[in-house]
Amino acid sequence: MISGEPKIYSSSEHGRRHFCSECGTGLFHVNASMLPGIIDIQSATYDDPDAVPPTVHIQVAERLRWMEHAHELPTFEHYPPRLEGCA
Repeated sequence: MISGEPKIYSSSEHGRRHFCSECGTGLFHVNASMLPGIIDIQSATYDDPDAVPPTVHIQVAERLRWMEHAHELPTFEHYPPRLEGCA
């Protein structure tokens, strides 16, 4: 979001998610009750996301079991070739 004001969605009693009113991209999340003084910025929205690499995994209690090993899956620089069994 380069200009304008973000839209705000009340995702819980105290949580507020801010997103671009034009395209819907999530920008940041605040929850003064649970995380006082912290703004959770979605890293993909930085001008240079590589400038602030992640250092920890958080909120893993609700993580899908297969996500623990997602980094072991094959990778493709772009779209993968058609996979067997997929329409």
